[in-house]
Amino acid sequence: MTAVIRLLRGTGYALLPAEAVLLVCLVSGVRIPAPVLAATEAAGLLLLAAGLLVYARLRRSGLSARGALGELVPLPVLRLVGHELRLLASLGLWAARRRAGVRPGDRVFPHARDQAALLYGFAFVCLVETVGMSYLLADWPVVHAVVLVLDVYTVLFVLGLHAASVTRPHVLGPGTLRLRQAAHVDLLVPLDRIASVRHELVFSHEKKEGELNLAVGSQTSLTLELTEPLDAPRFLGGPRAVRIVRCHADDARALYRALTQATQAAAVAPATGAAHGTDSPEVTRERSAPSPLPGPPASA
Repeated sequence: MTAVIRLLRGTGYALLPAEAVLLVCLVSGVRIPAPVLAATEAAGLLLLAAGLLVYARLRRSGLSARGALGELVPLPVLRLVGHELRLLASLGLWAARRRAGVRPGDRVFPHARDQAALLYGFAFVCLVETVGMSYLLADWPVVHAVVLVLDVYTVLFVLGLHAASVTRPHVLGPGTLRLRQAAHVDLLVPLDRIASVRHELVFSHEKKEGELNLAVGSQTSLTLELTEPLDAPRFLGGPRAVRIVRCHADDARALYRALTQATQAAAVAPATGAAHGTDSPEVTRERSAPSPLPGPPASA
């Protein structure tokens, strides 16, 4: 099965660029021989059918749908496609004024305010560029159509970054702190792994091994030091062990106070349980029989 999957991946790596080249040629008006088009489309359909068969076989072997898809498709491709889908979904959540990953009882800490003006300005510049390129390329309809699609998607991408930041805030829940940055970082930090929390503003972040900087507007306001390394995967899925995490929140002091209280409570709870013996079964003393009634006093 491993050899078959490798063969499918290799064929896909060769076929997808060929499909892209043929698409560009067709849009540009270049004539492609009919046998070449037929052979390319047939190869694509065969690759798709083989992929579906292998996927079904992997599912029958006991793998979940996500696990089977991960065996077929390389992890970087899955993460790239997942990121784009999360951005588009964030636009829908933003329009509906909903948030992702927030459960009843969780405390929410937004972090999108300090970069909103920058992203709105960038989206406006992209929109102006779209209008200008549409005017300049009006005499070349094919190029105009291609550039228009790319420009519109760029505007949606920039708005999706802001929408993802709004709809995916930091969440403090029972036993965990969920730190997020747009649609590409989602890190669960157990409270019992937090050694210290500091409220400090940092505007310059050097890339150092073992540190993760979730800057918003080029700044972070909270620094978390962990008791042991935590895996924070890179954008394309590569492992990354971190012991220091810096993040930002619109109300950083409120997050600092809430996180300090939560970590103190998480640290006190096990000690209190051990002191009261909650880990051992409760012991109840057996009730003794009642004492006998005293007899009448002896006469003098």
